[in-house]
Order: sequence, then C-alpha cells, then structure tokens
Amino acid sequence: MTMPTPNAGISDEPGAVDPAALAPAAALFHGLSDPARLAILQHLSVGEHRVRDLTEHLGLAQSTVSAHLACLRDCGLVNSRPEGRASMFSLTTAPELLAVLATAEQLLASTGYAVELCPNYGIGTTTPDAEYLKPHVDLETAQ
Repeated sequence: MTMPTPNAGISDEPGAVDPAALAPAAALFHGLSDPARLAILQHLSVGEHRVRDLTEHLGLAQSTVSAHLACLRDCGLVNSRPEGRASMFSLTTAPELLAVLATAEQLLASTGYAVELCPNYGIGTTTPDAEYLKPHVDLETAQ
C-alpha cells in the first residue's frame, strides 16, 4: 500500500489528495481499530498460536477470537496453516506490521495519548457517522 502524495488526487489545488485514494489506508486502520484484534496481533508477533491458545491468553470466547482472526485474515494481516485438527495462525508480514504498531506507540507517546480524550474516537465512545462528529475542545483554553 502506498499513501498518495500531494497532487495525486483529482483536484489541481496544491496539496489536494483524492479521498478515494486514501480508502485502502483507512480500511487498514479500521481493521486495526479493535483492541481485541490488536491484542491478537501482539500475541502473534511472538510466534504462531492456535485459536485455543489465544482464547486462554486473552480471556475471550472462542467465537470472538475466531471472528477477529477471520477479519485479520481477510485484511491480509494473518494466515493459517493446518496442524492436525487445529489451525496455526501467524502474521503474514511481521516486520511491516510491527513497524506500524511501533510507530503508532511513538505517535501516541509524542501526543501524550490525547486521542484517548477525542470526543469522537476516544475511549468509551462509539464511532459516529461523519455528519455527527463532535467538535474538539481546545485543551489549552479549557484549562
């Protein structure tokens, strides 16, 4: 996946980007947006796991883990191979995925984890449709 560069869009305006060109990146971030999927990916970063192993480690139901693994497989982030009656799951592109996750951690740290307070996507919120996005409070003037 390559992120579009400025002027890669349909507009002649400097710095304009075609929103449709960003759709694959948005889909990737949406695929990574669930804490359970991130936990599964973290567990798989140390090696292969069976669904049973992941349910024990994460304390999630087997059906939940299986559904998240199916999502991650459909996104191209994990694959599986049969081993007896079980399937062994692993990351498809471990170095790249781990680099994205490490960079995300650095970004969170450099922003002071401010995204946790976002009225639209912060902890404890439900994802609104675009027309219902809430305005952000200016944290400097709110103090």
